[in-house]
Amino acid sequence: MNLTSTDSTVSAATAQRGDTPRTPNQRPTRQDSSAAPAPAPGVASVSRLSEQLAEYLTPSELKKVKEAYRFSDEKHLGQMRKSGEPYISHPIAVAEICAEWKLDAQAIMAALLHDVMEDQDVRKDELIERFGAPVASLVDGLSKLDKIEFQTQIEMQAENFRKMLLAMARDVRVILVKLADRLHNMRTLGHMDAHKRRRIARETMDVYVPIAHRLGLNNLYRELQDLSFSHLYPVRYRTLGKAVKAARGNRREVVSKIMDAVKNTLAATGIQAEVYGREKTLFGIYRKMRNKHLSFSQVLDVYGFRIVVDSFANCYVALGTLHALYKPMPGKFKDYIAIPKLNGYQSLHTTLIGPYGTPVEFQIRTADMHRVAESGVAAHWLYKNDEGALTDLQQRTHAWLQSLLDIQKQTGDSAEFLEHVKVDLFPDSVYVFTPKSKIISLPRGATALDFAYTIHTDIGDHAVEGIINHEHVPLRTELRNGDIVEIVSSSDARPSPTWLGFVRTGKARSAIRHHLRTINRSESVALGRDLLAQALEALSLSPDLPAPLAERLLKESSAKSLEDLHADIGVGKRMATLVARHIFGLAENVTGSAPAVDDQGELIPTKLDPVVITGSEGTAVHLGQCCLPIPGDSMYGQFRRDQGLTVHAADCDIAKRQRAKEPERWTEVVWSPEVNRRFDCRIKVLVHNEKGALARVAAELGESDANIVHVSMDDDKDQVMQQLRFTVQVEDRIHLARLMRNVRAIPSVARILRERS
Repeated sequence: MNLTSTDSTVSAATAQRGDTPRTPNQRPTRQDSSAAPAPAPGVASVSRLSEQLAEYLTPSELKKVKEAYRFSDEKHLGQMRKSGEPYISHPIAVAEICAEWKLDAQAIMAALLHDVMEDQDVRKDELIERFGAPVASLVDGLSKLDKIEFQTQIEMQAENFRKMLLAMARDVRVILVKLADRLHNMRTLGHMDAHKRRRIARETMDVYVPIAHRLGLNNLYRELQDLSFSHLYPVRYRTLGKAVKAARGNRREVVSKIMDAVKNTLAATGIQAEVYGREKTLFGIYRKMRNKHLSFSQVLDVYGFRIVVDSFANCYVALGTLHALYKPMPGKFKDYIAIPKLNGYQSLHTTLIGPYGTPVEFQIRTADMHRVAESGVAAHWLYKNDEGALTDLQQRTHAWLQSLLDIQKQTGDSAEFLEHVKVDLFPDSVYVFTPKSKIISLPRGATALDFAYTIHTDIGDHAVEGIINHEHVPLRTELRNGDIVEIVSSSDARPSPTWLGFVRTGKARSAIRHHLRTINRSESVALGRDLLAQALEALSLSPDLPAPLAERLLKESSAKSLEDLHADIGVGKRMATLVARHIFGLAENVTGSAPAVDDQGELIPTKLDPVVITGSEGTAVHLGQCCLPIPGDSMYGQFRRDQGLTVHAADCDIAKRQRAKEPERWTEVVWSPEVNRRFDCRIKVLVHNEKGALARVAAELGESDANIVHVSMDDDKDQVMQQLRFTVQVEDRIHLARLMRNVRAIPSVARILRERS
């Protein structure tokens, strides 16, 4: 791309200005971007970008990129970065990063134009007219939502991420350009205020780093990690940097000895290979020290080498050769070639005992595997399948992007969408098999229910139990590598709010919440209406809101109707007391009676009437499984997001801790006098370890009119005393007390008590 002298630097008018003049339609200097090093203040060169693009773009494509550059330079005229250099230097730098990945002309154009809609009020239709719909769509997906008013910074951030990720699901180039944008901003973050540096670094570590890893962009992933680490913990970063520099000289002799031995051994076997030493990143060292409680010297004792061979078969031949050279450490071998990681990464990993008893890590892969390992999904723009078919990595990426669209369809708001997506971004995986030997990758800690939702949403919604390695297990059973998993389903089964307590994947979580919101909406609306009415009455306000007040409330709360607002309260997304106080603030000029206030003018709300339950309300109100309250217990209810009201016994340890943290989410609950059912209750019985003890206790429970739901006992049969645990169904506390007296009278029973959390 041969840009003329007027193209190779920013226009003279820009270069001569030392201040930040603006054209009439231009916004002030951006405050959320940071400076980039430049050849000289006021000058931004595109010569390097020209050379990069000339290697793989056609002349006609270069011409279009040149036009995009001119347009961007014109629109950013007079706009400066924090360092005082022209703002156009930032889009050029982003385009250079994209050119390193060999992205196509449309992506390069989007990189050059990525801020013109956000900063310069350029309309999408103008971009469509000048550069075509694909480029305009990419730029639109990269633009933030500054014109929309949000209630909180968190809500705005979540909606920005939602828009970006959904645009990525339609075209993965959106996130590639966004990652390049973030990388350049992180490289040049030094001119920002300290609190902004920390905020941007935290956001990068929480969202962009895992996205880069998920897409297989490992070089970018590692650099973003280290840059974020340097701004989040600058003292630790500098200290580790000095220690690594000092240790580098001490380990040179060991590394050289291992390198020579490996090269000579592979050459003697006839394997053509390139051998590289790998140095851990500073953040990798820090994370290992923190997670495994190791000293710096212990982490640096593990040396790393990468071996790139010429063929798939030679990966395994090289592995055998290395195992003959040094002894392998048991349990330290992983075959990511046979079972690639979710992001397409393929390599053999093995740890050997090297010279002086030092652990040595080796990664063995082919050149193609190495290219994918470093560049991930971006590696496929230049090296495409001749038939135009999707590669295995592209298919994996497409499936993940499609899951983003599925989650979006089932998600209520942006914060929830981002929560679900972040669950799936962290890469530690477990690999299981279907009965037909298909490999399914799931996050570490995933359960049989997560497996069901991964196969299909309908299977998850109607799941009853799992079959793992031919054994029937509960849906909450955690999966392990190599498990063969089946799901038993029933047309009568439905999702339960308790499922949200153990599922791990974003798809499962969003599907369960979607079901609870839609299928049980009428119940949630009724509960929310009652709770809001109680809260309003406590503030001396009528539950019947005048039309103007209701209209203003809906506008400020972003709810479409009062029914939606009541449903949100019923499932715990909004707090009735907070909504009532907001209504009071809107109505304080028209209400006839004002509630009491303290000396500082703060509201003193009247105590709310307790929520009355029968224990059979369904999914909007359900009993806590930690303490299993029964009629006669004192109780409190906790509003949990998208789970409605969870009722706990007042003396439940878990409830006590959570009430101390979030008292506003709790309300008093009482039993209705008309309770006509039985309730589960856990009891623990300590008995002398003698013949027939379990049978006598079980018989007495039956005689006391209690249904036994579950029983378990200690595995150690040699103990003098044995613990028996029962889950029984009782009517109330009086029934439970009578049952416990009867069991206590058995001679072999030493103690009986009710089990709580």
